[in-house]
Amino acid sequence: MFIMKGKKSSVSARRKIMTSGVLIGIGVMALVDEIIFHQLLQWHHFFDFDTTQFGIFSDGLLNSFALFAIVAGIFLFAHVVRIHTYSTVRWAAGLFLGMGAFQLFDGIVSHKVLRIHQIRYNVDLLPYDIAWISSAILLLAIGGFLWYRVRKNDPAVQGD
Repeated sequence: MFIMKGKKSSVSARRKIMTSGVLIGIGVMALVDEIIFHQLLQWHHFFDFDTTQFGIFSDGLLNSFALFAIVAGIFLFAHVVRIHTYSTVRWAAGLFLGMGAFQLFDGIVSHKVLRIHQIRYNVDLLPYDIAWISSAILLLAIGGFLWYRVRKNDPAVQGD
């Protein structure tokens, strides 16, 4: 629950702390994907249908996006903390929702719809796809549970 320290509404602060968590979650999951699957395991690049050099360049763009999301989330977090008290549960809900959303978007849109890369090549993709999408659903479920838990304690949830 938020206790107002300034003139800003607590509903706005709740949205901002949630957005901060979502942005940081997206950035963290993008970096986890980039570091583990693109760099360490070298299973794929962000965009695989060109030269290796372009694949590495596209990985750099993904890293830049991830860093921007994390920095924006941190600045938004700092802004909210300066003006209001905040719910760490709400922020964690945003974090898990952001991580799950990135994982689900990557697994469905990047891998299946746009087909800009697959998890791996020259293997049966079904087990990898199941693990990828299942992890996204698990992260989203954790985030949804935390969000539900914190929302039921809000004094006014309209428009939140």
